[in-house]
Amino acid sequence: MDERANLMNRMKLSIKVLIQSALNLGRSIDSEYPPLQQFFLVMEHCLKHGLKVKKTFMAQNKSFFGPLELVEKLCPESSDLFANIKNLPELKTAIGKGRAWLHLALMQKKLADYLQALIDHKDLLSDFYEQDALMMEEEGAVIVGLLVGLNMIDANLCLKGEDLDSQVGVIDFSFYLKDMQPNDNEKQSDEIVAVLDQKHYVEELNRHLSCTVGDLQAKIDSLEKTNSKLTEELLAAKDRIVSLQEEHNNMVHESTVIRVKSERSLEVNSQDTKVELDTYKQSRQGLDEMYNEIWKQLKVEKQTRQELEKEFELQVGMKTEMEMAMKLLEKDIHEKQDTLVVLRKQLDDVKAINLQMCQKVLDAETALHKKKEIVNSLQAKGDQLTTALKQVEERLQKSEKAREAAEENCNKMKMEHAAKMGALQQQFEKLNKTCTVLENDLKSEREKHESLQDKLHKEKETATSLKNELHQFSMLQKNFDNLQLEKKQLQRLCAEQEQALQEMGQHLSQSKLKMEDIKEVNKALKGHAWLKDDEAAECKQCNKEFSISRRKHHCRNCGHIFCNSCSSNELSLPSYPKPVRVCDTCHNLLLQRCSSNSS
Repeated sequence: MDERANLMNRMKLSIKVLIQSALNLGRSIDSEYPPLQQFFLVMEHCLKHGLKVKKTFMAQNKSFFGPLELVEKLCPESSDLFANIKNLPELKTAIGKGRAWLHLALMQKKLADYLQALIDHKDLLSDFYEQDALMMEEEGAVIVGLLVGLNMIDANLCLKGEDLDSQVGVIDFSFYLKDMQPNDNEKQSDEIVAVLDQKHYVEELNRHLSCTVGDLQAKIDSLEKTNSKLTEELLAAKDRIVSLQEEHNNMVHESTVIRVKSERSLEVNSQDTKVELDTYKQSRQGLDEMYNEIWKQLKVEKQTRQELEKEFELQVGMKTEMEMAMKLLEKDIHEKQDTLVVLRKQLDDVKAINLQMCQKVLDAETALHKKKEIVNSLQAKGDQLTTALKQVEERLQKSEKAREAAEENCNKMKMEHAAKMGALQQQFEKLNKTCTVLENDLKSEREKHESLQDKLHKEKETATSLKNELHQFSMLQKNFDNLQLEKKQLQRLCAEQEQALQEMGQHLSQSKLKMEDIKEVNKALKGHAWLKDDEAAECKQCNKEFSISRRKHHCRNCGHIFCNSCSSNELSLPSYPKPVRVCDTCHNLLLQRCSSNSS
C-alpha cells in the first residue's frame, strides 16, 4: 500500500511539473528535456509494479513490454506504432521496446487511450500482474486520468541513435522540491499581464467585428433587393406558364368536341346504310346472267380494296404519329415550369418531327387524290350494277307473266285433253324436278348475292370512313397551323425566360461568392475552439496524413491542427506575449490586420 501511494504521488508531481514547464516553453519539448525524462522513469516504475516473473531456460524474465503488446489486439489503430518499433534495429531487449513504446505513444498523444484499453480488460492483465499491482487497482484508472492532460503537449522525440536498452535513470526529487516553492509576487504579476493582454485582444476583436457587421448588413440589404427582383420575375414567368396551360386545355377541349361530333355522324351514317340494306334485300331477287361479270368485277375490286387498306394503314400510322407529336408537345408544356433549360433540345426534336410531318402530309394529300379517283370509279361501277339489276327484275316479271299464261293453257288442255293426263303428269313431274334444281341454284345464287351485297356495304363504309378522315385531316391541318403559331410564340417566351434565368444565375453566383468571402472573413475573425488531436487525421491545409515523421502542430490562433511545413510561421498574439506557432492562412490574415490598423 505504501509503495503504491509513493508511486502515485511521484506520478502526480512528474505530470504536474511536465505540464507547467511545457506551457512556459510553448508546449513543445524534446527528448533531452529533464522533466520528460523523469516522467518516463516514474511511468516505467508504475508499469513494473506487481509484474509476475516469467521463468525461462536462460533466466528469469521481468519486463513491462509483455502487457503492452496486448494493445495491438485491443486497439487496431496502434499497428503502425508496433511496426515502427519492429523497424528500429537498435532495440534488442524487451525493456528497450517498452521504453520506445512509451515515447511513440506520447508523440501520438494516445498514451492515455492505450492504457485505458488495458485497464478495461483486467482479465487479460491478470496473466502479467499480481492482484495487488498498481495497474490492477483503482490507482491505474487515476493514472490514466492524469495522462489525459499530456495531450496538450507537443513532444518532438527522436528514437534513432538512442540506446534505450541500457539506459539507467534515477529519480531526482530536488527538481520537484525546487518547483514546489514558487514566488507569489511573480504569479500575481504574470496573471495581471495575462488579463491585460486578453483585454486588449478582446477590444481589437470587438472593433473588427463591428466593422465587419456594418459591411455584412450593407451586403445583406443589396442581396435582399436582388432577391425581391428575382421573385417578381419568377412570379411573372409563373403567370405566363399558367396562361399557356389554359390555352392548351382549351385546345384539348375543342379536339374532344370534334371527336364526339365525328363519332355521332358515323353512327347516323351506319344506321342509314342498315336501312338501305334492308330495302335492298327485300326488293332484289336473283342475279343469273350478271353473276360471272360481277364475280370478275369483285376480284378487281378486292385488289383495289387491298391497295386502299394499305394506304389506310399508312394514314393510320400518320395519325398515330400526329397524336404522338401532340403528346410530346403537351409534355413539353407541362415540363416548362421545372426544365426551361432543356427546351432547346426538345424544340430541335420538334422541328425535325415537324419537317417529317410536312413531308408526310404532302404524301397523304397525293394519296387522298388517288383515293378520290378510285371512289369515283367505284361509284360509276355501282351505278352500272344498279342498272343491270333493274334489267334482271324486268326479265323476271316477264317470265312470271309467261308462267301464268302457261298455267291457263294447261288448265284448258286438261279440260280438252283428259286422255293425255298420264303423259302430262310424267312431264310435269320432270318439270317439278327441274324446278327444284333451279330453286336450289337460285338459293345458292341468292346467298352469293347477299355476300356480294355485304362486301359492297363494307366498301361503302370504307368510302365514308375515308371521307370522314379527309375531313378530320383538314381539321388537323388547321390545328397544326395553329400549333405552329403557338410554337413560335412559345419559342419567343422560352428565349426571354432563358435570358432572365441566365441573368438570375449570374446574380446568384455573384451573391454566393460574396457570401463565401463573408464566411471566410467571419471564420478568420472569430476565435475557433481548440481541436483535439484525435479529431484530425490529416493536415487541414495540404490534406496529408499524419505519421511519426509528419507530426501534428496546433495553430495558436484558429486552434486547428497542421503539419510542420504548413505551420512554420511564428507571431505574437494578444493571449501569448511571446511569438507562437501560427498556420499560413492565419499568418496572412494577421499581417493584413496589422497593416490595416497601422494605416
